[in-house]
Order: sequence, then C-alpha cells, then structure tokens
Amino acid sequence: MVLDDVRAESIKQIRRPAHWLLLGVGVVLTLTFAYVIPYLGYTGQSEGPGGGRGLESMLPAELVGNTIAGTPVFVGALALIFGVLVAGSEYGWETWKTVLTQGSSRLGVFAAKVLVVGLGSLVLVAALLVTGALAGLGVAFMEGQPVVWPSVGELVVGAGGGWLITTMWAMLGVFLAVAFRGIALPIGLGLVWLLAVQNLLAAVAAPLLDWVAESQKVLPGPNAGSLVAALGAPQGTPGVSALVGAGQAAAVVGAYLVVFAVAGAWLLRRRDVL
Repeated sequence: MVLDDVRAESIKQIRRPAHWLLLGVGVVLTLTFAYVIPYLGYTGQSEGPGGGRGLESMLPAELVGNTIAGTPVFVGALALIFGVLVAGSEYGWETWKTVLTQGSSRLGVFAAKVLVVGLGSLVLVAALLVTGALAGLGVAFMEGQPVVWPSVGELVVGAGGGWLITTMWAMLGVFLAVAFRGIALPIGLGLVWLLAVQNLLAAVAAPLLDWVAESQKVLPGPNAGSLVAALGAPQGTPGVSALVGAGQAAAVVGAYLVVFAVAGAWLLRRRDVL
C-alpha cells in the first residue's frame, strides 16, 4: 500500500508545472549568481555583488561549493514553496477526503508525500550539480584552464549536504501547509522567516544581543549556512557563514528535518483534514 501511495503521489507531483518552474528558477538563479555575474566581473563587465571573485572560483574544482551555496536562502525558499505545494494543495483542492477514502491511512499518505518531497529535493540538487558542472566546464574552456573535478567523495558529501538542507526547508513547508491547512499563508510565513527574519536576527540583533547571537547556533538557517560553508561555499554569499562546525550543522539541520516531519504527521493524524 505504501508503494502504491508513493507511486500515485509521484505521478501527481510530476505532472504539476509549478514544480518544474521552481526547478528552472533554482537552476537559473544558481547559474546567474555562481557563474554569470562572477564571470562578467572577471572580464570587467560587471562590478555588482560577486563580480570581484577570481577565475578559480568558477572552475570545475569549485563545483560543489558553487552549486549548494544558495541552499540556505534562495534555493531553500524555492524548496519551501515546493513542500507547501505538495501538502497544501490537498486543502486548496479539497481532495484530502477523496485521497483518504481510497483505503490509505493518513500516515501512509503523509509518508508518501514526505518521500516524494525527499526525491524532489534530490532532483533539484542533482540538476544544480549537472548544470553547474557544464557552466564550470564552459568557463574552463573559454579561458584555457585545465579541467580538474572534485573527487567522488567530495561530490557525494556535497550533494548530501545540499539535499539535507533543501529537504529540511521543504519539510518546513509541508509542516506549515498542514498546520495552516492551505497554501498562501504557509508560503508567506515561511518566506518571511527564511528571507527576512533570520537575516535580521543575524545582521541586526545578533551583534547587539549576546543571547540572540547564541541562539543562532541552534536555528536552521545559520546551521544550513555553516554546513555549506564547510563544504566550500564562497564566503560572502547570502546566508553562508561558518558559525558552527560541519558536524553540529549537519546534526541540527537533520534534527529540524525530523521534527518538521513528525510534527506534520502528528497534526494531520490528530486533526480534521478540513
């Protein structure tokens, strides 16, 4: 029954154009800020943010750091929207009752959604790595530089870190969708936290209040930024800061992922679906 739920959920989500749009936006933004703007800056055609990075930062050797650098903020925001759409659309379409009358339990359907969210995050990270590899290869060829790729181990660890972060943000979206039984409010609240509140805490409140600075070490955003920093993401990228070590960062991000999933499952099981 679980495999049937996963299969049905996968087919449903694959056919949604919004998910492919989110994937495309994530790829375009990553290529723009990791390769296009830095390359224009390197050739003297741009002086914007990222324009001062050297040629070495765009070569294939820096693939992992470049492609996962956006996961703490803008790619994470897209993942959050994806999670909200996967779970929240059932409320907007009023299809929860239809789904649950097919014989599947609430937890079974929710587990299928969690698995599909994880698979979707994996597709996103893989797409970023593939397109980033092509972009780095293009820069190396245009500038006549040797092509040196990261080791297989570095690629696997980097992909795993990127997947962990994007899945955590997506599960926050799933939790918010279940908690508020919809789409618009969960997306709004999630983006306000991810794009505004956590950045204000880090940039404004933390330098002034010691307890806020200490609280950064247990919040999802700063730990996501610390994890990608440890994996080679360029310093200065929004959300990237080596606040804690890689081990603690991975543990905290993983813990939030589990908490969001468990809390969402508990709410769905305990409350009316409408």
